[in-house]
Amino acid sequence: MFIYPARNYTTLELLTTSYDIKSTLPRTVSSSKPLQELIPSPQAYQSPKIHLPEKQAIVLDGSLIPCLLIRQLSFLAVSVQIIYTGDTANIPMVARVSLADYRGNVVLDTLVRPTHQVTDYRTAETGLVAGHLANAPLFREVRDHVLALIRDKIIVGHSIWQFLSAMADRANQVLCISHPTINTRDVAVFVPFRRGLGCGSATPPLQVLVHRLMGRSMGLGYEHPLENARAALDLYRSAQHSWENAIDSGSWPCTLPPVGYAEYFL
Repeated sequence: MFIYPARNYTTLELLTTSYDIKSTLPRTVSSSKPLQELIPSPQAYQSPKIHLPEKQAIVLDGSLIPCLLIRQLSFLAVSVQIIYTGDTANIPMVARVSLADYRGNVVLDTLVRPTHQVTDYRTAETGLVAGHLANAPLFREVRDHVLALIRDKIIVGHSIWQFLSAMADRANQVLCISHPTINTRDVAVFVPFRRGLGCGSATPPLQVLVHRLMGRSMGLGYEHPLENARAALDLYRSAQHSWENAIDSGSWPCTLPPVGYAEYFL
């Protein structure tokens, strides 16, 4: 019901999933012409919302690949679904993890077997009951898989500190995952979004950001982490050009995450 298989792509397979490279680029560099003459003009891939690297293409495994496509491989959208353990249901525990690529394709979407007795499945919001998680993959297996997937990636999400902390077994006080701050794109703390909503220091909910900035509704049924990951990705892509320009200029266009989660960022 909830589990989608992970997609395992080679580099070229992933690139050709989103683009028909055969129709726009030579498959191999066999011409005697200089390399720069084989590279299409920037207008072929330029988008007003996507920064085009200075290099327009590189040779990879004998094929000419646009740098824009290579850059898109660096992004993963992330989200988690939380349930609770503890006598007062106050300790969060991950129940489902969802990752999507730059185009919104599912990279990983899996339930997670609880590491401790669940005191609140949040069934009204998640639709989950004990039977859904009883035979789900073990937490350690999912955590190690997620860690391998996000390593050296730019992760996009809403309140990314919640994702990173959920990948830690906090009930056993084991901190497992941290990520370089420079490789995060968190729509919850992006200053232009917060300023546009006039929310001050409060963290705007993802649903509010999507409704106010993109004019659409989400979360109309059960809470869906894959939908959340894709929505955060859409928000990021709507401001990618200005966001990346700010970073390239040496500034950081986001506020800091809550101080209690600083240990999850490098």
